[in-house]
Order: sequence, then C-alpha cells, then structure tokens
Amino acid sequence: MANLKVALVGNPNTGKSTLFNLLTGLNQKVGNFPGITVDKKTGFCKLSSGVSAEIIDLPGTYSLYPKSKDESIVFQVLADKTNPSHPDIIILVADATNLRRNLLLFSQVADLGIPMLLVLNMADLAKKEGISVNVNKLAERLGVQVVTISARKLSGIDTLKKAMAHTTLIATQNTTIDARNYAPAAVDAVKEKLGDVSDYYALQVLHQHETLTFLSKQQQEEIETIEVTNGFESVKLQGEETVARYRQLSKILNEVVVDLGAEKKFALTDKIDSVLTHKVWGFLIFFFILFFIFNAIFSWSSVPMDLIEGGFAWLTTSGHEYLPAGVLTDLLLDGVVAGLGGIVIFIPQIAILFALISILEDTGYMARVTFLMDKIMRRFGLSGKSVVPLIGGIACAVPSIMSARNIENWKDRIITIMVTPLVSCSARLPVYALLISLVVPNQNVWGIFNMQGLALMAMYLISILAAILVALVFKFIIKARERSYFIMELPVYRMPRWKNVLLTMYEKSKTFVFEAGKVIIAISIVLWVMSTYGPSNRFEAIEAKYAAIEANSTDSVQLASLERDKSAEKLENSYAGILGKTIEPAIKPLGYDWKIGIALITSFAAREAFVGTMATIYSVESADGEQGELRLRDKIAASKDPVTGLPVFTFATAMSLMLFYAFAMQCMSTVAIVYRETKSWKWPVIQLVYMTTMAYVAALVAYQLLK
Repeated sequence: MANLKVALVGNPNTGKSTLFNLLTGLNQKVGNFPGITVDKKTGFCKLSSGVSAEIIDLPGTYSLYPKSKDESIVFQVLADKTNPSHPDIIILVADATNLRRNLLLFSQVADLGIPMLLVLNMADLAKKEGISVNVNKLAERLGVQVVTISARKLSGIDTLKKAMAHTTLIATQNTTIDARNYAPAAVDAVKEKLGDVSDYYALQVLHQHETLTFLSKQQQEEIETIEVTNGFESVKLQGEETVARYRQLSKILNEVVVDLGAEKKFALTDKIDSVLTHKVWGFLIFFFILFFIFNAIFSWSSVPMDLIEGGFAWLTTSGHEYLPAGVLTDLLLDGVVAGLGGIVIFIPQIAILFALISILEDTGYMARVTFLMDKIMRRFGLSGKSVVPLIGGIACAVPSIMSARNIENWKDRIITIMVTPLVSCSARLPVYALLISLVVPNQNVWGIFNMQGLALMAMYLISILAAILVALVFKFIIKARERSYFIMELPVYRMPRWKNVLLTMYEKSKTFVFEAGKVIIAISIVLWVMSTYGPSNRFEAIEAKYAAIEANSTDSVQLASLERDKSAEKLENSYAGILGKTIEPAIKPLGYDWKIGIALITSFAAREAFVGTMATIYSVESADGEQGELRLRDKIAASKDPVTGLPVFTFATAMSLMLFYAFAMQCMSTVAIVYRETKSWKWPVIQLVYMTTMAYVAALVAYQLLK
C-alpha cells in the first residue's frame, strides 16, 4: 500500500519518462485518465526510508495553459483534490541545460500551493557545456529541495529517493508573481465562489473554466459571468503573466547559474542571428537552403533509386521466368510486387528530406524561420506560429494540423488548419518525382543546380504560395475579435545530434513504407483484380477476335505484337477500364486518359497510391517479354494515345497532373484529423470542396495553356 502519491511533472524531452521507468522498474501499468483517452502511467517504488510511493507520470507540458488534450490533464489533476491521481507531492523534472525555459512551468505549478521537489536532470550534459548551478542557493530562493541527477547515467537516483521521503507535506515554496494583480475583482469573485483556494488557482480557473471537468455546469456558467462582467482578456493576461515570470526567474538564475561557455555561446549565436534573421539576407539564405534541400533530394537519391528500380525490374522478370505461370504468380508479381516497388523506390528521397529537416530543427534554425516569417504571416491572417505547421506540412499534414494547437488565437488556428494541407507533403513527393523525371531533363544549370531539383522546388513554392493566398481569403471570410500574441524563445545554435538525425530518417522512412505500403498493397491487389477481370462477354469477344487474327495472319510483325495488343484491349474492357472510361469525359479537358482517371480515384485514399496504381496498370497491360522487362518510367514514357499516336505524358499533361496533386485534398487521414481538431464536419467539407475546385481549375488552365 503506497504511503505517498507523487506526480512527475515537466516539459517534454526533459527525461521525465526515463526517470519514471528508473523509479518504478517493471512495477508499472498504463491505463486511461477517467473519462478521456489519454494514457495514464502509474507505478510503485520503495523509498530509502522504507516508505513506498505511487508515481504518476503526467503528460509533458511547457505551461499550465494547455495546447492539447494531453496537456490539459496536468492542471485537471493538480487542481482537483477529489481526482484519484491528485498528488501529495510534485516532482518537477527540469533540464539542467535549459533552466530558463523549464522553470517557467515550475513557477506556475509552485503557485498552486502543492508541496514540491525540483529535480535537475541531465546534470552530466550541463557540466559538459560548462553550466554550473549553485543548488543550495537555488533551493533557498525557490523554497524547495533541489536534487541534481542524470537519469541516462543512473546517477543521483538514491539521493532523489531520500529527498522524496523527506519532503514535507506542507508547501514551502516561494510565489513568483502576485496573481491577484492581473484581475483583482475577478480573482476575488472566483475565490468567493470556490472557497479556500489560492489567488493563482482562481486565476487559472478564470482562464480554463470551460474545459475543467471537476467544475459543475452551474459553476462554469457563474465563472463565465464573472469573466464577462470584469472584461477578463485571457490571451492578453497569459502573455503578461509569462513575461513577468521570465523577468523574475531571470533575476534568480543570474544569481545561481554560472555558464562558463555562455558569453561565447550567446555571442556566437547573436552574430549568426544578425545574418540569418536579417530582413534581406535572412530570406535569401532561407530560399538558398530550400534550393539545396530539393536539389539534394534528386541528386543524392539517383543512385540508390536506380538500384531499387533495377532490383524490382529484375525481381519481376525473374519471377515470371521461374515461377509457375498462373493467376497467383500474376497477382504476386504484377499486383503486389509492382505496387510495392512503386513506393519503395522513393525511400531514398523521403529519407533525405526528413534528415535535412531534422538537421534544421536540431541546430535551432527552424525557430529562426518562425521568427523571421511572423511579420509576413500576420499580413495574410496567420501568425509566426503558423510557420511550424506549414513547414511541417512538407513532411505530413496530419501531425502539422495537430501542432496548430499551439496557436492560441482561434481564427489564426482555424486558418492554419484550413491551408496546411495545401503545402506539398512527402506523399506528393513520389508523384512529383515520377512526373518530373518524365518531362524535365536531368541536367545542371550553371553547373550547380539540377533542373529536376529546380522543378521540384517550384512545385513546393507554388504550394506554399497557394497556402498563403488562400489564408488571405479566409482572413476576410472568418470573423473574430480576439487578438493574437507571438512569444517564443530562440534556442542557442547547436550541432545536430547525428544519432537523432539517423533515427529520424529510419523512423520516418519506416512509417512511410508501412503506413503507405498497407494502403498501396491493398489498392494494388484490388486494382489488379479489377484490371485483370471484366464482363465475361467482353473478354470472350476479345479472345475470339485475336484467335481469328492469329489463325488467319501470316505477318510476323503483326503476330509479334498480338499478345501486347490483346493485353491492352483486355485492360480497356476490364472493370478498372470501364470505371476509367466512365469518368474520362470529365478529365479529358485536363489532358488525362482513362488510365490516369483510375489513378486519380485510387489515390483519394492516399496520394502516393498514384505511383503504385500506375505501376499495377502498366504491369497488367504489359505482356511477357520485352515490355515486361521495362522499368515503370520507361513504360509510362513509351505509352501513346491510341487516337493521335502522341505520348500520353507530355509536358502539358505532367504539369496539369502535378498541379492537380498539389492542390487536391486526396488524403482521408487529413479529412479525419481536421474533423477531430475542429469538432465539426463543416471545416473538412469546406476544405475538401475548395481544394478539389482549385485542383481542377489549376489543372485545366495549365493543360489548355501548355498543350
């Protein structure tokens, strides 16, 4: 039976979960917090004095002001004394290398009046960076015990257990700010309603009462009345409070922290920032970095992509040669292998994209981009914080839309959610890469920039420009009185953690293959069946037609192409062909034939399915022999319009297709996440309609002008 209930609180990436595992070992379990689907990790440990403790690992958060459902749990648990997880003491885990940021949360939690203990983790890294903390003086200034540990090195854990056992159950910490000063009348009114609570507790309730489940509906309505009556401006007061806390914490840290490398470190950071955040040079450098990234995606990936493409071509040819002929072999090679090959080939490009983005984040440069773009973004109805979801959209729209929770202003957040899917994500990369390789020469410009890389860069810039212009339209359509504030900390520049970069490359590539692969293999199998079979009367007529030609013809050239022509005609009369032919009149003005139409339909579930679909269609169409050995790009490049005899994939068609995929939604996961984040079908429906309309119009104009 536990004698103490202890809550672990801290910023993300401070080693809180590592410490939880060290304290509890195997004696832990995972459940849900009551009424919501947020993980609740609890465990037990024996302290040095024989006292046992129940440890609760609360979700990581930067502040008591929540930006997500996970973060909202922290205040719910700490503020509600009837909550089963409400702690006797709090252990706040802080990163010793970045106390300024971590102590903001400490100061907020401390002002709630629950007994606390401060743990400075990563002491080994702090020492390595020349950071020295006067622990005794810090403990005196804060009014709590302070323990230094290194969870990764397993040092200081026994000392921490002793400190936990001897932490008084009476709060001793000093308050950082006078919470009542921010809204005296409103704070007093809330305290009168709720009884014996602190000023800061009352202030937090004013900010968060709409989402606090421990308040009754009547209490929420009464507090809402207090808020309106006293003109309580939540966002503005949060900003003022944060600035005041940082000001007070700076005084304390100046007394207790000695950073031997700080002057040199910050001086170097300031010098670099004078260039990278410059109003002219900063933007030029940013665009040069984008040029470098997209040039690298094509240049560095060409060799491994050729090897993968050649490997799958050999696998298909060898399979047809050595495996017994039949339906199962055709399904395996022309369905599963062809579809999988269409996605695996792009692993090198995906890995390079995520590696370079990871390096930019690790070095601290991405934070500068956010700062640099804030003034521009505000003109278009966005904030500097919108840059993070927009740039993150280059990887994937789903987590990027979720990251928009960090945008406090409702209007800014909604606009960001509505335009983020326009930014070209990694799922569009295979489509762009295939089409660009077909119509753009693989040549260098000025001996530096690859033309295919420049074309890819242009597609990403078009998507970003479209997102910004659509945001401007929404700025005038969506009405809101709430003003937004932009506060962020710029980290010092650091060398990227190469292990983290490699891990990111691996994890993202793995996720791309397994998540997209499942969809693509499923689509490939269904599509192979639809492309191989059709109405029996049509297939019987085709068999009879070609049997008659074979019996009566003596032309060796005609006989050589007979099997290929029969395969093409069967594909056209298959169930997939019938579907493609049905929608062909609607897409013909865009320059697309019925085969491309099939790919448009299948890629609605996932954009990257376009490549897998084309691989399956052209594998089914190919007869055994010479064309069966051709690579996907060669097959597509060789395809001709049966009426005009011209190539199907001309420059005009490729540009039309790329613009269609640049603007069309075509991602069920994004539709689902927008619904979840907005709690309404209104926004995803509007998004689906406007993006599809944009895609069709842009593709139509591009094809008609370029043909």
